[in-house]
Amino acid sequence: MRVRGHLPIRLQAGPAIHTVGTVTADLFDPGAMYDDDYLHFFATSGAGAAPTHGAVVGTAYTGTSAADIVWRLLDLAPGMSVLDLACGHGVLANLLAARGCRVTGLDSSTIFLDRARADATAMGVEVEYVSGDMRELPPWTGRFDRVVNWTTAFGYFDDATNRAVLTETARVLRSGGKIAMDLDNTTMFLMSYTPSRITATQQNGDMLVDRHHLDPLTGRFEVERTVVRDGRVRKLTFVKRLFAFPEIRDWLIVSGFTSVAGYGEDGQPLKADHYRMVVIAELP
Repeated sequence: MRVRGHLPIRLQAGPAIHTVGTVTADLFDPGAMYDDDYLHFFATSGAGAAPTHGAVVGTAYTGTSAADIVWRLLDLAPGMSVLDLACGHGVLANLLAARGCRVTGLDSSTIFLDRARADATAMGVEVEYVSGDMRELPPWTGRFDRVVNWTTAFGYFDDATNRAVLTETARVLRSGGKIAMDLDNTTMFLMSYTPSRITATQQNGDMLVDRHHLDPLTGRFEVERTVVRDGRVRKLTFVKRLFAFPEIRDWLIVSGFTSVAGYGEDGQPLKADHYRMVVIAELP
């Protein structure tokens, strides 16, 4: 695979991981991607960029705006049981808990979960943070009123496994439950596509530099990232799946959801110039 004269990006599968009773192989090593370096660039005071996994799309959410949109589009209310699936370092989970929801956050990154717990303590909120694999969730059948999957936290596996994640999500929701998924709006994403770019910088010269490759046969966006921090340089690769709304809608319907709607980062019906695609789906 070549990107406009650059050397080919060679994506290597990560190691098999064992969590919540399942062993599967990753398309890339998530431990190398979601680590202390990620928090350094995207979750520290004065960080030079918002979390991003590809083309320049702007900062779609600031402050509590993500929580505001989720609260409205999911018809949330205090006391509701919410699963933040692939919760990362707990920004949204903690905000929803502060509004009175009973929140469980699941993620595979120990580093992220430690940060999430520390931030929850600092905020004075209670969130149940669980180390696990979204491909096979714990025995939570029918436990949650709502599921949140935010900041492009879906589409990192082969298509059969991505579909299985949606089926697992439907399993842990109660009848009439809803999911909110925050994904790239593929139309805007492709309009902003560049073969490479400096993704994040810090005032001391630390930076992330990405080279991109888009595979039209798989719909996968492949990235080789160079991390420069404190004079050290390392490389990693990662991959994610891009979705147009009709495709993710059809996947959700096959997984058991009925009503599926698409919105932008402002909570209005999805348009081509929205940066984000917020998908809301409901079980019968």
